[in-house]
Formats: sequence, C-alpha cells, structure tokens
Amino acid sequence: MKVGIGCDHGGFVLKEACIEALNELGIEYCDYGTYSEESVDYPDFAVKVAQAVLNNHVDKGILLCGTGIGISIAANKFRGIRCAHITDVFSAKASAEHNNANIIAMGGRITSPSEAKAMVKAFFSTPFAGGRHTLRLDKITQIEKNYL
Repeated sequence: MKVGIGCDHGGFVLKEACIEALNELGIEYCDYGTYSEESVDYPDFAVKVAQAVLNNHVDKGILLCGTGIGISIAANKFRGIRCAHITDVFSAKASAEHNNANIIAMGGRITSPSEAKAMVKAFFSTPFAGGRHTLRLDKITQIEKNYL
C-alpha cells in the first residue's frame, strides 16, 4: 500500500505524526506538501492527493488543514473520492469499516499529534466490512453519477 499525504499550513503540525504512524505500520507514502507553516491554500493540496488516488499513484490519502473540514470538502468534489473528516479513533475506524473511505482528513487546530497518530493507525488497520455497507456506497456512487 502507498499513501499520499498533503496539508496546508494549518495542518502542517500533524503531518510528521501521520508520517510516523505510517512508518510504524510499514506503509509507504508520498508527500505532496506543503513543507512549512507559510500560508497556502488547502484546495491545492486536496487536488494533488485526490488526483493521486484517482490516478492510482497512491492507494489512499491523508489530508490536513486547520480543521480538516475545508480540505475534505475540496477533496469530495472529485467523483470517486470518499474523504472522511475524522475527529477520533472511532470515526477513523468507522470511515474505513463502513464507508470504505479512500482519504481521511484531520485538523491541526483541533487534533493533537498523538491523536492524529492513533487515528491513522486505526484507519489503516481497519478493513472495509462490505455487506450492507456496499449497498450504501453504491447509492453514493449513483448520486455522484447524477449530480457531479
């Protein structure tokens, strides 16, 4: 597995913790920036990671901004992206198990590095359950086809 990671200046504080968690899990990653706390626009990094997932350059993604909200909204504008804004270990597991999310988003101003690390480990260690959840994801795919 290979994971794309991207952030704006507000999420930069969490990026190293996420990379540490990926390393501990033995998961390869590709860093799409940003590389400092200098102000940048989060949609630019949502585009980079979402395109990398859709083009199969990476299998899944991690996006980080101040709250995780804006960057997840931007990523979810792409047909085929299921970016889950996660705030705790439970939502990390549920986004993998129930929603088969292919990107997770977190906020550097609302999440500590240790919490981010635990959420990354939970997300990448939880398999998709399939079953009734597949039917629901099929409905989301139909919404994308009809409205995106």
